Amino acid sequence: MAHSMMQPQIILLKEGTDTSQGKAQLISNINACVAVVDAVRTTLGPRGMDKLIHTDRGVTISNDGATIMKLLEIIHPAAKTLVDISLSQDAEVGDGTTTVVILAGEFLRESKPFVEEGVHPQSLIRSFRQAGQLAVQRVKDLSISIEGKSAEEKADMLKKCAMTSLNSKLVSGEKDFFAQMVVDAVSVLDPATLDLRMIGTKKVQGGGLRDSFLVDGVAFKKTFSYAGFEMQPKSYKDPKILLLNIELELKSEKENAEIRLNDPSQYQSIVDAEWNIIYDKLDKCVESGAKIVLSRLAIGDLATQYFADRDIFCAGRVQESDMHRVAVATGAQTQTTVNNLNPKVLGSVEAFEEKQVGAERYNLFTGCPKAKTATMVLRGGSEQFIDEAERSLHDAIMIVRRAMKNASVVPGGGAIDMEISKFLRDHARTIAGKSQLFINAYAKALEIIPRQLCDNAGFDATDVLNKLRQKHASKSGDGNNFGVDVNTGGVVDTYASFVWEPALVKINALTAATEAACLVLSVDETVRNPKSEGPDGQGGPGRGMPGRGRGRGRGRGMRR
Repeated sequence: MAHSMMQPQIILLKEGTDTSQGKAQLISNINACVAVVDAVRTTLGPRGMDKLIHTDRGVTISNDGATIMKLLEIIHPAAKTLVDISLSQDAEVGDGTTTVVILAGEFLRESKPFVEEGVHPQSLIRSFRQAGQLAVQRVKDLSISIEGKSAEEKADMLKKCAMTSLNSKLVSGEKDFFAQMVVDAVSVLDPATLDLRMIGTKKVQGGGLRDSFLVDGVAFKKTFSYAGFEMQPKSYKDPKILLLNIELELKSEKENAEIRLNDPSQYQSIVDAEWNIIYDKLDKCVESGAKIVLSRLAIGDLATQYFADRDIFCAGRVQESDMHRVAVATGAQTQTTVNNLNPKVLGSVEAFEEKQVGAERYNLFTGCPKAKTATMVLRGGSEQFIDEAERSLHDAIMIVRRAMKNASVVPGGGAIDMEISKFLRDHARTIAGKSQLFINAYAKALEIIPRQLCDNAGFDATDVLNKLRQKHASKSGDGNNFGVDVNTGGVVDTYASFVWEPALVKINALTAATEAACLVLSVDETVRNPKSEGPDGQGGPGRGMPGRGRGRGRGRGMRR
């Protein structure tokens, strides 16, 4: 007995390490995730509220789930999984970022009572994965394809999808106007790639939302200009365009160059040589026949005046993204030298003009022969409002892209969620054993979407859900498309009233939410070492001695 008392204590982890494990740890993680969900749940749907987030970087007003999750800077390790799925949903399909967070949180909330009663998390995970696969299959079965329709019908369906996405945004009042703009912009893109970078968005304060317009080509803000700029022509028909990546100005030497002269008269020849070099470059630009010269680097006052005298428009320090889009639209090739400029490297465009938009001037290239690009110029009262409008349109653009690539839609407004929920409840009755309860819990969790839509619109959720359950329970299947009507507080056939979303959004949301819930459920121990969580991950104060190659010593990659 005495011998066993003398056994030394075994220390595995560093001093101060906090380990929490078992059921209490899992429930703590679930509570953290549910707390995160409560922060974004009110932003769901057309009547969702906006969040005002004030950080060091400024003020953001948004109801986009991914934007809010990113700005919240969550530090709880388990709750971070919700941030990750929200961002992955945003990157993959663009919309449904709030939906995916709410679903994941609700799956965890429904599993909490089972965990408290001692059910092994692996049993829950197995059933949830099975339910997730069944749900995704059901979405695929219920989706309606838009393949093989005429171009007008397809454009109309894409517009309906864009309107559904914009419904829940700050710009929902002008959703007709913007949905058309988004569909027009995406339709211009190359169907093979649908490259997002080819749609430019420019923001100009002032005016109303309706003053926003789409340029079928490229538009960018007038760059910094020198004297002589105002003498250049501001519009052309069928001009040739030269794109450069060189400076057209007299430069002082970068290095400390030194020239030793024996005779003062030689000094003038060196100055003349500098001028001759720049004039030679400018002459070659003019001889190429280009009427518009754009450069990534500066075009100085001498060059500006020189081009103005020869009726050529020039702009220096053009942003790289704008240069890339001009190159793609006009067929021009960016040059790093002005020697041997042949007609093949020049681009062409039907019309170029400089136009006043609000307080800014914009250069517009329209009627591009190889146009697979478009630019949206957004107007609005305040900076935050235009920023939110841009985020809203980004979501709508992503939705239209997805709908073009995966041409199948499902009814929105919580209709598809109610239908999957009913399907899973029916399926659960055919299963013997515990998993019947778990799949039922998953089915109940799906009802959070229509419930939250009602709560956010200020309607009685219980009443609306009972009506929906009754509609979806009909044997004939004619109630499958019924969802919440946020205008009247009743139920409506959302497919008939054109509340549509691409099936891919729902499939992605269900898959990601199920995975996230399973991930949180599978964690039963968290090990934290507070000492390793100092600033920049360099440990707490006073760890390691400077200059000894440890702790805060000179690390790799630092300047000696």
